[in-house]
Amino acid sequence: MKVAASTVWELLKEAGIDPAPERASNTWADFLRSRADALLACDFLETVTLSGARRYVLAVIGHTTRRIRILGATAHPTASWATQAARNLVMDLEDASCRARYTIRDRDGKFPALFDAILKDAGIEVVLTGIRVPRMNSIMERWVQTCRRELLDRTLIWNQRHLLHALREFERFYNEHRPHQGIANARPLCPLPQPITDPEQINRLDIRRHDRLGGILHEYRHAA
Repeated sequence: MKVAASTVWELLKEAGIDPAPERASNTWADFLRSRADALLACDFLETVTLSGARRYVLAVIGHTTRRIRILGATAHPTASWATQAARNLVMDLEDASCRARYTIRDRDGKFPALFDAILKDAGIEVVLTGIRVPRMNSIMERWVQTCRRELLDRTLIWNQRHLLHALREFERFYNEHRPHQGIANARPLCPLPQPITDPEQINRLDIRRHDRLGGILHEYRHAA
């Protein structure tokens, strides 16, 4: 039985790119750059509540937009739960008119075969990273570290409901307010504001701070 194409080598060949290792242009970085507009990346993030219960968070990020989608959190990442998360992702992408063609993920056993099959039916090919090579999924790994540093390491999570609330707040903050160097300090869902050039307006700036999650996250805006 023929195995479906799931390696970078096969994907490069199908795209008409010679994957021979001796050619310097055929690198993983080149693949990411050439397919950036059509690339998603996903991964599981683990955290622990105050009671010691372990929770698994599944998130997806766009390579070009840097938009994060938190698909959910669970104590039991079963095949049925991950499959439903894949269905929800496909519907969300369709609603947003996102034309993704590839999803990068690691070889974690929490991803069932049906997860890949659902994405493939939607026209999204799953690309597996190498074993113990997190740099192949660097943008997703960077978001995981950001989520830990800016949210989870500074928050005492009581239970599942509290975790989901905190994650949704962080998702909105990350997508709508937090600037990203990788996209010229823009925000995934909001364009950069027009620069202020009027000296009078600069001298009378009125910046207001809005706190999220009891002061864990800060947003700064010009007063109306």
